[in-house]
Amino acid sequence: MTVRYDDLAVEWLGYATARVSAGGPVVYTDPGRYGVLDDYWARDGDVVLVTHDHHYDPAGIRSVADADATLVIYEGVEPDRIGRDVEPIEALAADYDVVRVDDEARVDVETDDGTVPVWTVAAHNEPDGPCASDDGTVPHPEGFGCGFLFSVGDRTVLWPGDGDALDALAELDVSVLLANIGGGGIVSDRHAAADLAERMAPDLVVPIHYDAFDDLEADAEAFAADVAARSIPVALDERSVDG
Repeated sequence: MTVRYDDLAVEWLGYATARVSAGGPVVYTDPGRYGVLDDYWARDGDVVLVTHDHHYDPAGIRSVADADATLVIYEGVEPDRIGRDVEPIEALAADYDVVRVDDEARVDVETDDGTVPVWTVAAHNEPDGPCASDDGTVPHPEGFGCGFLFSVGDRTVLWPGDGDALDALAELDVSVLLANIGGGGIVSDRHAAADLAERMAPDLVVPIHYDAFDDLEADAEAFAADVAARSIPVALDERSVDG
């Protein structure tokens, strides 16, 4: 299914990949990996957002990006250190407009259907947080990645990226929260994500980034019930989970 909120459409394709549009420019978050884009070749994305190494998948990018797409890629993404066989960013830059950003950037992406403002936000695990080991080691240290806040139509959408449910995120003006609920000692779990949603008070919450592999198993229905009990509208797109 596709989640619809007035003229906004959100389709979760699996893992961290969401397609977001409002009748104009199409935005994709972190496309690919773990088979979520097998047999998917839309190539309709005007803006493609990549938060960090774990979500860098050039094959996924090429399956969603329009020929004139802009790829907004966090500056810390380094294909040479990724333990997978991936294209260098320079190869993508030969075919698309690539913009590298830090976690305090704003980019106004011009498309044929209008401008898409994109802001980056910090995304990491705290060394004393729920995903930290006893020595403070975390899977997503500060500076490893970012999240993205972007505007389509008259709605702002937040994909917070991989990390904890950081307090600063609650201060953002967000219409739709793509809630990261996978937990597993990797990212925020459904309880922390529900707490964040309550503090943020968006118009709609859509959970993503769960059930891609065992460590990310999460009860999305329980999350939705928890969020709804806090008087926050929430919708599930379970098609990508069920296949």
